Amino acid sequence: MKQGDETRATVRDVAARTGLSIATVSRVLNGRANVAPATRERVLATIAELGRGAPRRRGERATGIYVRCPYVLTDYFGLIVSAVAEALEPHGLQVILNAGVAAQRDHVLTALTGRRDVAGAVLILPPEPGAELARLRDRGFPFVVLDPRTPPPRNLAAVSAAHFSGARQLAAHLVGLGHRRIGIIGGPRDWLAGENRFAGYLSPLADAGVLPTPELTRFVAEPTTELGHHAAAELLDLPERPTALLAFNDKMAIGALRAAAERGLRVPADLSVAGFDDIELGQACRPMLTTVRQPLEEMGRMAVHLLLRMLGGHRLDALHVELATELVIRDSTGPVPDVFHGSGTAVPRSGTPSH
Repeated sequence: MKQGDETRATVRDVAARTGLSIATVSRVLNGRANVAPATRERVLATIAELGRGAPRRRGERATGIYVRCPYVLTDYFGLIVSAVAEALEPHGLQVILNAGVAAQRDHVLTALTGRRDVAGAVLILPPEPGAELARLRDRGFPFVVLDPRTPPPRNLAAVSAAHFSGARQLAAHLVGLGHRRIGIIGGPRDWLAGENRFAGYLSPLADAGVLPTPELTRFVAEPTTELGHHAAAELLDLPERPTALLAFNDKMAIGALRAAAERGLRVPADLSVAGFDDIELGQACRPMLTTVRQPLEEMGRMAVHLLLRMLGGHRLDALHVELATELVIRDSTGPVPDVFHGSGTAVPRSGTPSH
């Protein structure tokens, strides 16, 4: 049966194929806990075999799209979710939203194939491991991962921004301004975006002959303003402080601006600071942040486009779509202070070494 076909297996069909009662099949479809794991897997596997999706009454068409964003809907995630909702509306599809940090503890993916009201899903930065996403795909359930948290399985539809190239442009901008002693405040080590941005930051430094050092690198568990402030404070309190700071995102960069102000450092005269994402908060601070713009709304629209093609039974030739980012130069970056030479060691303006 083609994906997107409205004539799907019924609960009675699944019960007959598995030899289970209709009540047991219904408990699995409704996500009830009082079902043995082996029975649940048996039912879900049969659903995939029979109908490439959830059992549904004949002629019934699901109009819900499950949007899972288990984070606070700030100006970053909020823009993505809003774009997804707006892109779905003209097609008569409605958002069923699963959001908030508490939602990270929800085990919802296994029950999605049994939801009669759900036609497909958009999973935003999903915390679930790739193997669990692959199992959902293998059951024939249509979904798209938006901003993958870990490298997506090969045959899974995913949309992301060009994290590496964007970070590389940003670091090259600072290197071009003469900075060599650059502190890097990285994001979570287990996030794909964190890994790619960190690699992008290192690339222009390597081209300039600067090797990464643990002394100038800090990683945080969550990319927040407070943790960005803490990491920046550690870097700025080094005996030989960096001349510039590259943060995983704008929120962390704003925390770095606060750490610089607390130490009487002028940005960018004494210290350059840059972020990533181009959220509105970065334009409201002073100085305004140099950053990398992610096409957040376009990422949401692209995810919906891919999902609609899947629901229509069309083949996807490009499963992993990476959208271009853009370097945005504002007021928080400038030339390396002339009291620093290429190594980052402080010297007076006369050129005589200081003590």
